Amino acid sequence: MFQGHCDHALLPDGWHANVRLTAGDDGRWLDVQSNVPRGDLAHCGEFVIPGMPNLHSHAFQRAMAGSAERFGRPDDSFWSWREAMYRHAGLVDPEALHAIARWLYCEMLEQGYTRVAEFHYVHHRPDGRRYLPTQAMSQALIAAAEEAGIGLTLLPTLYQRGGFRDEALASRQQRFRCGSDEFLALCEALATPLSARGMRLGAAVHSLRAVSGDSLREVFGASLWRDRPLHIHIAEQRKEVADCLAVHARRPIEHLFDQIAIDRRHCLVHATHANSAEMQLMARSGAVVGICTTTEANLGDGLFALADLRELGGRWGIGSDSQVGLDPREELRWLEYQSRLASGRRTVLGDATHADIAANLWLAASAGGAQACGSAAAGLQAGADADWLVLDTSDPALAGCSTDTVMGAWLFAPARHPPLSVGVGGRVLATQGRHARRSEYASAYRRAVIGLGRKLQDGAA
Repeated sequence: MFQGHCDHALLPDGWHANVRLTAGDDGRWLDVQSNVPRGDLAHCGEFVIPGMPNLHSHAFQRAMAGSAERFGRPDDSFWSWREAMYRHAGLVDPEALHAIARWLYCEMLEQGYTRVAEFHYVHHRPDGRRYLPTQAMSQALIAAAEEAGIGLTLLPTLYQRGGFRDEALASRQQRFRCGSDEFLALCEALATPLSARGMRLGAAVHSLRAVSGDSLREVFGASLWRDRPLHIHIAEQRKEVADCLAVHARRPIEHLFDQIAIDRRHCLVHATHANSAEMQLMARSGAVVGICTTTEANLGDGLFALADLRELGGRWGIGSDSQVGLDPREELRWLEYQSRLASGRRTVLGDATHADIAANLWLAASAGGAQACGSAAAGLQAGADADWLVLDTSDPALAGCSTDTVMGAWLFAPARHPPLSVGVGGRVLATQGRHARRSEYASAYRRAVIGLGRKLQDGAA
């Protein structure tokens, strides 16, 4: 059991003073009480905030982050980047994935992500043949999360076709493919080992273009998902919207709502090109919209109108997706900035009730992320995952800050220090911005990436 005391803590309804935090043996907050004398309790820190869930990650893409930033063609877009990603995906085996994911999860923890929803579709060998055991790639992710200490929600992902017209998968996509029965058997086999490690199981459908309506209903309708999270990429690209309209005479989000009942279990990742009617559908459903600002900017996806969703009372969270950005503050800062650029106003994602923009962003994203990761509650409150960050008050950017200004300085000021300490499930995992085993994990990551580079050169030769 963990128990500590802090001067100030950001609870779901705002800052409270003299807060006692008590975590149970199950890794969840047992009790959170404000206005409690410190007594002989250990001092956690001056400013404590909830850990941030990362609701959308493709771990294998960490090894290619930054490698596609050269001009190659005048029409470069998501679709040309995807070809580079496929080449990289074809090189990764379970051993490499373990090293890549373990280092990635270490980096996430150091920056303040305490949980991750891993959207995992690289299931098989590059030619589509099955590993023995068939869960080898999933097991690599589970081992990586367990060793790093991050909270994991594993989302095995269904991927069956090449487009809305039932096109066959290309050869480079064969390692993603699962039949519906095979996919559900894979998920069933993962449920027990995940639970034994205190981790969670969910599921994902890659996209509407990658799965038919029949398969979507069959898989998402299985009893296994009665109270577990379900994710899907949706409306990320204008071409996806145009293709869906051409085949179904419906936009992707509209078409999704036509196919299945969307509710609080669901996370709609990106939803970049949602119109006003689709915004209303998402807000009314209780689903979480997963926004991945740095990846969406990197790929030229477009700008998500978060101010519109927020006005409707919709829920949202953030993810690192392709791993070109791993700081939750960067994701949140640019959500506010892109809203300012689009509107010509400042402090767009706030109002008189939520005047502290940075605190408002952090609380909303952590609540949406917790829901998308399958947590029963969010933030620093009883029943939620016992995850927390201690802000580093030695950071000159935080000098003289009070609870009214500390989050704004931490999110928006330059020269930001990482969290002073990071706790997950009642255990401290990083201090002074460093994971205890970062050197070991970084070395293994470097060896894995060098090995992938050699494979890529050999293939090009």
